[in-house]
Amino acid sequence: MPLNEEGFISRVSIRHSVSADAVRTILRALRSGGGSMAQFSHPDFGGISQWSPGMTMVGDMFNDALKSKLDAVCTELAAYVAQSAATDQGGSRGDPEVSYRAARQGSDWWPMNLGTPSAVGAQNDLLYAVFPGTRRLAIKDGEHIEIYDTGKHRIFGVAQAQSVDQTLTFTSQDGLVRVKDLRKV
Repeated sequence: MPLNEEGFISRVSIRHSVSADAVRTILRALRSGGGSMAQFSHPDFGGISQWSPGMTMVGDMFNDALKSKLDAVCTELAAYVAQSAATDQGGSRGDPEVSYRAARQGSDWWPMNLGTPSAVGAQNDLLYAVFPGTRRLAIKDGEHIEIYDTGKHRIFGVAQAQSVDQTLTFTSQDGLVRVKDLRKV
C-alpha cells in the first residue's frame, strides 16, 4: 500500500472513530466490488456487513448509529476508489485526501447547512440525500431541489421505483415513509 494511502487510511480511521484495520478491510472490499459495493466481515461493524449506495447492513442489524457510521466510511472510501481509478488511468497522482475532497465537491448538490448525509443515492435525474443530524431529506429532480423535514423518522432504507414518476419511499423505525407525507421546509 502506498505511503500516502496509509496516511489517508489513518485520517479516515480517526475521522470516523474506527480502526485502521476496518478501513483497510472496507477499502479492499470496495475495490473488489468495483468501488460501488462492499461485502466484508469486521468486528468494528458487528461482523458480516454490506454496503452499496442507499443500502447499508451491519452485523448488529438494529444498530442505526453503526449503519450510519458504515455508510459514511464507505461513501468516503468509494469516492477515493473512484478518484484512484481515474488517476490510475492517466490523471494526476496526489494526496488521496485532496483527491477525495475534489471528488466530493462535484457531487455535493445539497445546501451545505444540512451537514453530512448518512445516505446518498440517484436514479436517472432524481437524487436524494438523507441528513439525520439536521433531520432533513434533500431531493433533487433535474435542477430543482426540495428539502423535507424528516421529523421523528430515523431513515435507514430507501426504495426507488423505476416507474415514470420515479417514486421514492424510505424506511424508518416506524416503517414506510412516503415523501408526500413529509413536510417541505
